Amino acid sequence: MKVHEKIRQLRLERGYSQEVMAEELRISTTAYGDMERGKTELTLIRLEQVLGVLGTPIELFFNPLSRDTIHLENEKLRIENEKLKLENRYLKEKFDERVLSELYRIGAATRREPIGFK
Repeated sequence: MKVHEKIRQLRLERGYSQEVMAEELRISTTAYGDMERGKTELTLIRLEQVLGVLGTPIELFFNPLSRDTIHLENEKLRIENEKLKLENRYLKEKFDERVLSELYRIGAATRREPIGFK
């Protein structure tokens, strides 16, 4: 598959119109369409700009992984993200406990007595 064909395929996968791409690249829709049809030669700089809008690293553009591999990698990153969120929540709770403990220790805060029936 040629470079301009791969760009078109990526654009369609992302659900972007040619107008959106042209606007993001600050070029005319006609100029973008010519680029996508292979009528205009792409410089490396312009290709990097196009791939930036499409959110595709240049390494993946020229050495694509299978969709399954990408899906698995995304799932792995999602799980890692959830793990980090949980760890962050745990550390925040521990920090809050330590701050409150220190405030009690120095007398800057007082412990509240529970009210109600025993």
